[in-house]
Amino acid sequence: MINTTDKKMIGPIIRLHPNDNVVVARIDVAIGTQVPSEHFTSKSQVSAGYKIAAKKISKGEPILKYNVTVGFANVDIEAGTMVHSHNTQFKEFDRDYAHASEFKPIQMLPESERASFQGYVRHNGKVGTRNFIGILSTVNCSATVVNKIAEWFTPERLKDYPNVDGVVAFSHGIGCGMEMTGEPMQLLRRTMAGYVRHPNLAAALVIGLGCERNQLKGLMEQEDLQEGSTLHTFIMQETGGTRKTIEAGVAAVKALLPDANKARRQTVSASHLTVGLQCGGSDGFSSITANPALGAAIDILARHGGTGILSETPEIYGVEHTLTRRAANKEIGEKLIERIRWWKDEYSVGRDVQINGQVSPGNQVGGLANIFEKSLGSSMKGGTGPLMAVYHYAEPVTEKGFVFMDTPGFDPVSATGQIAGGANLIAFTTGRGSMFGSKPAPCIKLATNTPMYSRLTEDMDINCGEILDGIVSVQEMGQRIFELFLKTASGELSKSELLGLGDYEFVPWQIGVMS
Repeated sequence: MINTTDKKMIGPIIRLHPNDNVVVARIDVAIGTQVPSEHFTSKSQVSAGYKIAAKKISKGEPILKYNVTVGFANVDIEAGTMVHSHNTQFKEFDRDYAHASEFKPIQMLPESERASFQGYVRHNGKVGTRNFIGILSTVNCSATVVNKIAEWFTPERLKDYPNVDGVVAFSHGIGCGMEMTGEPMQLLRRTMAGYVRHPNLAAALVIGLGCERNQLKGLMEQEDLQEGSTLHTFIMQETGGTRKTIEAGVAAVKALLPDANKARRQTVSASHLTVGLQCGGSDGFSSITANPALGAAIDILARHGGTGILSETPEIYGVEHTLTRRAANKEIGEKLIERIRWWKDEYSVGRDVQINGQVSPGNQVGGLANIFEKSLGSSMKGGTGPLMAVYHYAEPVTEKGFVFMDTPGFDPVSATGQIAGGANLIAFTTGRGSMFGSKPAPCIKLATNTPMYSRLTEDMDINCGEILDGIVSVQEMGQRIFELFLKTASGELSKSELLGLGDYEFVPWQIGVMS
């Protein structure tokens, strides 16, 4: 298990584990800087967030951060030297999965002591944090129509419906020219159905063209969807074309608005919160501030009966053994490894992608040498509790506590799968400054460092850089994040909502052959 400190951080460098042979520069460290606590003098100009050898690391020796291997020295590295991709080798190494060997049940709070928020209770007992009407396209050919319908409902036209958060289109670029059977089509359909059923939608329209491969009838049958008072469907070729379908869609939404506006928030347990965990534009501080602080918040949420969904499979690669050991049973651990092997042996063979070692240029500039180091931080978002389930992309999440969903690392695709699975809130950590937002689940942004937060205050909800600044501890920041979960779920607008983000972030995972 990766442990994170709850102590406030001071001094020019940060030691993360007694066994580490590297430390992290908390601030820029100049050549010749003496570091008495580590008994070395800096031999490099080291930017904040980058690693420094705390002792001599011989060629071939593992580089340890949080006592986890994040690469191997490809040359002899003297104490005080910057450690990064230029002197670090990425290569495979054996990991002991030790399934369920460190499993510890969650110490649940009594129901009478659990936190609450103000949510929308739906007829099926699920709870929403927002109240939208959604319009989905089955195929790219109906994308313009669903967007035109949503655009018609301006704030001025919705002024008489104050309890409706908006009318939002969920269009995409696939649905035809793809495999008609098998996992690619099943994945698209279950993603769409997850949005149709999402508790943050009061009602939905689904609009198809008519001749596409993702036939509306096939979607409805596969996902057991039924037209009714809160679900309407249209086929453009039968409705009369573009203009007439837009008019019909606008009329249908107008008819849905009065009932949608009747929804009222009420007090519900925090156990109804399901948070999708995301990170983007990571840096060297992600594993020190925002990610472990978010993990601390998920540990708190789990004790209150809620759920945190960790995803981005390529971004746990290399540290997956720290998750399998915490699995509730061997089967859960083995399911996680099966997903890893699918990525490595079938999906990404020979490709220049993250799971094969190469992180983005922004991650490199931020101080991350390779995917092992990035994964070290990414995995911390899930906290330190037991792994209770592993899901395929967009599958309904039913287990409580800390769970995992197989998704790519690309944030819009990953968050789309989490929301389809039932996430009614997204928490997104960033070190470089990602500008992501989502609908219908609101997204809160957690900055890893104060300089970036100060530059991008309009986009960031919380400054986890206060941990580096010595103002708060990781655990204190985790409590602050948990409290923001409750406020945002109760209707307080996140920064991304204030900026209007989320209209273009519905991106189902495209895994099949296009023809």
